[in-house]
Amino acid sequence: MTTDLSKLTTPFTFKHGATIKAPIAMSPMVPKSAEADGTIGADALAFYGARSNAAGLLITGAANVNEAGDGFDRGVAISDDKYLPGLTKLAATMKQDGNKALVQLYHGGREAYEAQKHLGHTVAPSAIKFPFLPYTPEAMTEAEIEQTIQDFAAAAHRAIVAGFDGVEIHGANHYLLQQFFSSYSNHRTDKWGGSLEKRMAFPLAVVKAVKDVVAKEAPDDFIVGYRISPDEIHGDTVGYTVDDALKLIDKVADFDLDYIHTSIFTGYGTVPEGHNKSYGELVKDTVAGRAATIIVSSVFTPADAIDALNYGDIVAIAREALMELFGQAPSWQGG
Repeated sequence: MTTDLSKLTTPFTFKHGATIKAPIAMSPMVPKSAEADGTIGADALAFYGARSNAAGLLITGAANVNEAGDGFDRGVAISDDKYLPGLTKLAATMKQDGNKALVQLYHGGREAYEAQKHLGHTVAPSAIKFPFLPYTPEAMTEAEIEQTIQDFAAAAHRAIVAGFDGVEIHGANHYLLQQFFSSYSNHRTDKWGGSLEKRMAFPLAVVKAVKDVVAKEAPDDFIVGYRISPDEIHGDTVGYTVDDALKLIDKVADFDLDYIHTSIFTGYGTVPEGHNKSYGELVKDTVAGRAATIIVSSVFTPADAIDALNYGDIVAIAREALMELFGQAPSWQGG
């Protein structure tokens, strides 16, 4: 039986006017292809250039917004103007086949392993000893929190100057924004922690700061997205539930974003305990048309991608995009 691929080649237009040629995104990945200091060099340009036609929307992985947030060896940096020449080349390379290019804005928080190596410490909402880390992060001061919010805004400014078509705010995968939202990692008693509403304060402040810069400086169709993990439950350890996440998603969507990107480890069609709808459906219902939804996980074939579009507006791929490394086009392009 021949799979009808028309859904995978139909253009998609975001709410502010940017159009991608297919409802497929290359999921943000960290190929460790930047130079040792975070600048963009030949390796990074080769990696993204080799798959510049792998999807309609290409998203870099984890560009750190300040030195304290650096979590990856040879990860991309967007923390200083000195990185702009390389970032400008990267944006042009990613867009060379008519795709939209986004840079993912990120802070590793407690998991900023390169910061631990070079600065001798990491920062997090609270100074908690985690069993999976060989060190204890330092609790962020009020000044450090406010500066980090501004660092996200400054990174968005650099993305605009470099020629990217948008930014994705990384609020998933246990990094700093998620650490503030999680009751497991956020034990603060000030305005940045405690109740669910206060644990939302930092990620929402980052979203507002980024949106303010975009409103002042970017083209009208500049894309802004937010990535979130829909729950944080590991055995008996619960940082937040899907119901908590949906409340944050609801508030994030009020900032007039272009999309919400759900990072789901178990698969977009998985139904969380206590619900009768899947993660993908719950997120889409909560967003309620205010933004597009991007879903990821367990997409291996064109048929998987078509099915995923029943749960979200855009499907993000990683393995299929990496096939470009071997000179093989994604299967929905006839490879």
